[in-house]
Amino acid sequence: MLKRYLIAASITLIVATPLQADVLSISEPTYNTPNSASGVLRPTRGMTMQQVEQKFGKAEQQYAPKGTPAITRWQYSKFDVYFENQLVIHSVVHRQAEK
Repeated sequence: MLKRYLIAASITLIVATPLQADVLSISEPTYNTPNSASGVLRPTRGMTMQQVEQKFGKAEQQYAPKGTPAITRWQYSKFDVYFENQLVIHSVVHRQAEK
């Protein structure tokens, strides 16, 4: 009988306890550089290695593929391009030093 009261009291406390959470609000992140003439024009997802080289020229540095599936990185002066096998999966603009 005491066990039932303890269980009922525990359930009541759990239900009655308010839930709390922290909220993080970012109004406008500054790390989002537009892929346009006013930002930094760079390869888009789905382009092939050949298309990237034709449009942006030879990369300053090409890193060897790693992992499965093979992920390759090409480094240009203003951005890096990541490929899965032969297709672009992401391009990242280099962060500029804060003044």
